[in-house]
Amino acid sequence: MAIEEGAFEERGIDLQWAEVPEGTGRMCQMLRSEETDLAIILTEGLVKSITEGNPSKIVQEYISTPLQWGIHVGAKSNYQTIADLKGTKAAISRLGSGSHLMAFVNAQNEGWSTDTLKFEIINNLDGAVDALTESTADYFMWEHFTTKPLVDNGIFRRLGDCPTPWPCFVVAATQKFITTEQDTLKHILEVINNYTLEFKQIPSIDRTLANRYQQQLQDIQEWLKITRWGQQQMSFQVIDRVQDTLINLKLINKKLKSEEILQSF
Repeated sequence: MAIEEGAFEERGIDLQWAEVPEGTGRMCQMLRSEETDLAIILTEGLVKSITEGNPSKIVQEYISTPLQWGIHVGAKSNYQTIADLKGTKAAISRLGSGSHLMAFVNAQNEGWSTDTLKFEIINNLDGAVDALTESTADYFMWEHFTTKPLVDNGIFRRLGDCPTPWPCFVVAATQKFITTEQDTLKHILEVINNYTLEFKQIPSIDRTLANRYQQQLQDIQEWLKITRWGQQQMSFQVIDRVQDTLINLKLINKKLKSEEILQSF
């Protein structure tokens, strides 16, 4: 919206937006290889990638509330409850992506051994539809509202939700961009924050979003109700919690100091 309305252009910034249907795992690669300067990305996926040497940092919290991960099976699947999924295969977009990491969080919540989790890499939502329809995977975790049209259309059934135990999205930047374009970065964050502060007050924003993303109006209204945007840097305590959880789940081998993950200005 800020790009469409020329808010960055007014400040002399040519900001390009690219959607990445393969999700967080692919975005981490793009940051690592400097294919992108910035990303709006899942907290846990980026933290994992930074501990593995990705030269990027969190420059700000973006969504302060948890992400609701729907746990989905194919419409004709025999599985009726989350407990039924113990020992089955999860479809994931990529290793290190949110769908991969949250399968571990869900397993821990359910009291399953995380050592026995099995995965099928499906790249994106279309790949998940194929995998669950053809039974090459048994379940798929993806954001509740994004996936709801597939539930409404009888392609998936949702067995339940698994919320992230922390604020779900952050704005990340490569170390190179932070070092060479710090003023530009501050301007970009200022524009984004001006928009997110007033986003829910935009007249008929619920209808605009429902039309743009082919969603039911009541689903968008529910999503707006439970979603809160952040305009500050994430706290050290949250980063500690994310890292402690990832270590506990054996998804990372070492814990970094919070200042190695968070950029302060």
